[in-house]
Amino acid sequence: MKVPEHLLLVGTSHRTATVAQRERLSLDVSRVAEFYSGLNALPQVDESFVLSTCNRLEVYATIQGANAVEAVTRFLCDFNQVDREEFEQIQQRHSDLDAVHHLFDVAAGIDSQIVGEAEILGQVKEAYILAIDQGTVGSTLNRLIQKSFQAAKWIRTHTALGEGQISTATVAVDLALKIFGRLDRTRVLVIGAGEIGEKTVRALRSRGAREVTVTSRTEATAEALAASVGADSEPIEVLDRTLGTFDIVVSSTSSPVPILTLARVEAALKRRGRHPLFLIDLAVPRDIEPGAGDLDNVYLYNIDDLSGIAAENLAQRNTEVARCRVILEERARRAWSAIHPPRISESGTRTELSVRPSS
Repeated sequence: MKVPEHLLLVGTSHRTATVAQRERLSLDVSRVAEFYSGLNALPQVDESFVLSTCNRLEVYATIQGANAVEAVTRFLCDFNQVDREEFEQIQQRHSDLDAVHHLFDVAAGIDSQIVGEAEILGQVKEAYILAIDQGTVGSTLNRLIQKSFQAAKWIRTHTALGEGQISTATVAVDLALKIFGRLDRTRVLVIGAGEIGEKTVRALRSRGAREVTVTSRTEATAEALAASVGADSEPIEVLDRTLGTFDIVVSSTSSPVPILTLARVEAALKRRGRHPLFLIDLAVPRDIEPGAGDLDNVYLYNIDDLSGIAAENLAQRNTEVARCRVILEERARRAWSAIHPPRISESGTRTELSVRPSS
């Protein structure tokens, strides 16, 4: 196995960037191949792995050469057409062991906006498969990513971090309950039949919602999800006609443009009279135009708004965070040392990549 000169992580997340900033940096699935092609064309990059979710965009790369950090950062900014000075204000950057430790924290849910949530591990696995398909993961990143999966599984099995399941979907449903008190008298529309959409539908049904409808750009996917949970489905083409009949709308698609535009929401309100419309946007880029939240009788919450509600349910998990960090740090150290034994310079000090770390 080739020993990498250094491992670099550069990107941003909910810890440093707003949802508006994150959506500008989000990587659409249709552009993944183009991104990897450009990144790995850099002479300083040997292997790469990109994790793009609603809460983060992180580029992991094994690199060599004096200008490697600058080259990767410049490519990331140019690809997303983001001003370099602006990116400097919101970036996260780690190297070598710190980068490995961060990857382990992410996979285990320690670094999530909702601490301990389980969705992130599945998202890391999906990103890993995409990287394999693009041929950008070699022996170093393959081993580190696999070790992160093992560490995340251990944390979930042997600690209380995952107890009292909280996910983006269940927090969204908790928010709906706070607004309406009960869900059995509401009509709910879920837009998007992916993993978050499925979890949302199941959470709604478990909390008493009876009239739940699923819609998606792929009608067969919506029908399959609806059938599996006893919900209804409808083609997305009828959305303009039916939107005004729903009390709660939860949207979580991967669309690069808003599904619910301001004009579409305004039209729906005309059919609702004085009845409020509750909108939850779980997507990045956002599915619902922010201006819709300024309309009378519209209550709009995005993914960042959910963290406050989640905090009420995280007391037990937070007591586990410090213990989990110690465990993950040790596992990361062992994984990195097995790949990259400490090298001693002529002066007798360890040689490590010098980058400005950020949390």
